[in-house]
Amino acid sequence: MPMHANALAVMAKAPIPGKVKTRMVPPLTHEQAAQLFQVLLLDQLEHLTALEDVDLYVAFTPVEGKTLIKGIVPANFQCFHQRGHDLGERMYEVFAELWRRGHRNLVLIGGDLPVVPFVFLRDAFKVLQREDRQLVFGPSEDGGYYLVGMNQPTPEIFQEMFWSHDQVLKQTTEKVTRLGIDFGLLPGWFDLDTIKDLERLRAKADPAIRAAMKRTVDYLRQLGLDHGLEPA
Repeated sequence: MPMHANALAVMAKAPIPGKVKTRMVPPLTHEQAAQLFQVLLLDQLEHLTALEDVDLYVAFTPVEGKTLIKGIVPANFQCFHQRGHDLGERMYEVFAELWRRGHRNLVLIGGDLPVVPFVFLRDAFKVLQREDRQLVFGPSEDGGYYLVGMNQPTPEIFQEMFWSHDQVLKQTTEKVTRLGIDFGLLPGWFDLDTIKDLERLRAKADPAIRAAMKRTVDYLRQLGLDHGLEPA
């Protein structure tokens, strides 16, 4: 049985060169891009271990990356591999797995985000604990969402969707509204998919974010990409 009604799953790829952060190549090599992905993931996971009253999971892909993932994931996290053919199906299968494990309020985030502020995560669970809310989204600056949560099965939000474009959140919330489902919205956050996205990290590089992303900042310093991220 789960320890808590609340569960948070990080959807992560195994940091295999040539399979992650490929939009940063060039100027990075595939090996550097994979290392950057790994330190981002590790910073996020370590950050999340301080989250209280929430069971933590990593849903990973590909299945052959199991040994690699289990070798880097902190002991606080339970791991299982993703199932499904597209992103929507994989996300819903993660939700389904967490319900099978007995959780009630479920939140998913990506594995390669800058650390998500605790206030956003706590607010997400507060939304899901309300009787008049079924879903919560964290808008991403690229037009998608960095976080999605639900407190009852809502597979419709993932069905017949096209992914990886700047209207994903808009189309999703329009669909939800047509279905008459109430949802909450969190403050915006952002992905690190391209070298240009590092400008967003610099713009938001307050001391708390830097302190929670020590591995990432140190690695960017090794790569000579840390301008604006120097210690306060």
